[in-house]
Amino acid sequence: MMTRKNVLTAVIGAALTFGATASVYAATTFKLSHNHPRDHAVHQAMDHMAKEVRKLTDGEVRIRIYPDAQLGTQRESMELMQNGALEMVKTNAAELEAFAPAYAAFNLPYLFRDKSHYYNVKEGEVGEEILASSRDSGFIGVTYYDAGARSFYTSKPINTPEDLKGLKIRVQPSPSAIAMVNALGGSPTPLAYGELYTALQQGVVDAAENNIPSFSLSRHSEVSKYFSLDEHTMVPDVLVISTKAYDALSDEHKDALKTAADSSMELMKKLWAESEAEERAKAEKMGVEFVKPNKTAFVEAVQPMYDELEKTNPELSEIVERIKAVQ
Repeated sequence: MMTRKNVLTAVIGAALTFGATASVYAATTFKLSHNHPRDHAVHQAMDHMAKEVRKLTDGEVRIRIYPDAQLGTQRESMELMQNGALEMVKTNAAELEAFAPAYAAFNLPYLFRDKSHYYNVKEGEVGEEILASSRDSGFIGVTYYDAGARSFYTSKPINTPEDLKGLKIRVQPSPSAIAMVNALGGSPTPLAYGELYTALQQGVVDAAENNIPSFSLSRHSEVSKYFSLDEHTMVPDVLVISTKAYDALSDEHKDALKTAADSSMELMKKLWAESEAEERAKAEKMGVEFVKPNKTAFVEAVQPMYDELEKTNPELSEIVERIKAVQ
């Protein structure tokens, strides 16, 4: 029996063969996998990038986008990229922590003072260093995409960390996310995103945490009627490319890819703000109550994570201090 990964590899190989015969004049075609629907802001931003790359390279570099997890989950897509079956993947900093430890900085709670601080870190020296830090794992980051602030949602209001005690909370497979929920008194439960709706509906987990558009677009608003705006983390999405594919590009085409990616990052800021407002309004119409909790109590509850980090991981602690110093 073929494994899911083998089936995916075969499907991707067939798609590549078809693409090669259908687009004979494209010198290079990259396959880009992500797990969001076509109407998601990040898909629109990446579609803009693909058009820009094609224009800037006179059609010599093209990007074919596969949405809706057609080519596997984020983790499966990352593994396929490392195996050479994919060139590009849209993932996020939580997933990337397992491949490049520097990304863990983005997963620490209440690290960013505000949205401006968050943007300045991503687009500055520290952010670029983190994008480059995964080269030894077979890929590098191209750009970041805004994914808003992540907050808790469940079937009751969450006003203080006390309200999380005893709750099974779905988290991404990130050691930092697990440590955060433990610090807040909850029971962290790593679970694939595609399984979360049913898990919430059937009580396999009691709560989850994500941004507002993902909460609404995934229809989690149907089964969780309280969204608590504790805004514990700002975890960016990250567009990555295999080092093999990237290194094969000419310097001119590398510059074109970076220019197009950064243009799509700027567009994403606008698309994200629009999407967040629109999806919040939709959730409110479905009876979701947005709660403003006591953030101070949450900040104090997670402070031991930073104290422990300084003792056990001085390299990451140094990155954190550099992030805090960004104006």
